[in-house]
Amino acid sequence: MRAITIREPGGPENLEWTEVPDPVPAAGEVLLDVAATAVNRADLLQRQGNYPPPPGASEILGLECSGTIAELGEGVEGWQVGDEVCALLAGGGYAEKVAVPAVQLLPLPSEVELISAAGLPEVACTVWSNVVQLAGLSEGDVLLVHGGAGGIGTHAIQVGKALGATVAVTAGSAERLDRCRQLGADITINYREQDFVEELKKHTAGADVILDNMGAKYLGRNVDALADGGHLVVIGMQGGVKGELNIGKLLRKRGTVSATALRSRPVEQKGAIVADVRERLWPLVAEGTVQPVIDQVLPLADAAEAHRALEEGGVFGKVLLTAK
Repeated sequence: MRAITIREPGGPENLEWTEVPDPVPAAGEVLLDVAATAVNRADLLQRQGNYPPPPGASEILGLECSGTIAELGEGVEGWQVGDEVCALLAGGGYAEKVAVPAVQLLPLPSEVELISAAGLPEVACTVWSNVVQLAGLSEGDVLLVHGGAGGIGTHAIQVGKALGATVAVTAGSAERLDRCRQLGADITINYREQDFVEELKKHTAGADVILDNMGAKYLGRNVDALADGGHLVVIGMQGGVKGELNIGKLLRKRGTVSATALRSRPVEQKGAIVADVRERLWPLVAEGTVQPVIDQVLPLADAAEAHRALEEGGVFGKVLLTAK
């Protein structure tokens, strides 16, 4: 098969469209003919040499995909060859074929076409596991989403609104904030011109849940932005890895700070997340309440161009790569 490989750690120019051995499904896995995959920031970090795949995972980039089941591994039940699916991956999506544990498969939602479905598994499992399963977002809560224009952010807006929350977002331009409002965001904050803590407090008593992709840079202000009993969930380090935490403020607010990663979780944990996503989130996708937000679709051979687009910062939602 053909796949994107990394010639050496570095820039997008080091991505190559080459032939590699076909994957073979192990027991409990299926082999997919990949229709499309999506570009995530983790892919950029791995390309740079800063985010190696977990032990045993494919060295090929790609944390999600859509496609058609081509082969069932030993012991797989509930799926058939020919089923159209999308899948959460630990790696391997930037290829024509990928082997994936069957518990990480999701059926194709009725309102989503096969290519677009490639942009759902990673954001759906990330948002649901953090905002709902971990932080317990519920109707009437305030959800603050940093990076509202990104793949995670655009999905989190829709999930928050579907669950009856007030959703606040940060983004870097009026145009991007306007598009966030179109998705349902109630409070929009230009982080280049406004202090998100001050703006949030103008409208609310603080955030019950904060989904943060910045890490160190926002740590102190995120604690300031929490409501009493609020939960800050850190899922990214775009603003650095070391910050100062005022424990006194956190104690007074009875707040919680969590940091999580999805890719490195054991298959059993990922399977449990996928099962809950299928049961509780997938009906919202099937009815069109939550939809994939796609910025552009490029051929897989043009992965370098897709990486440059994400690095330049103009992407709204997801960039997809088609394998066919």
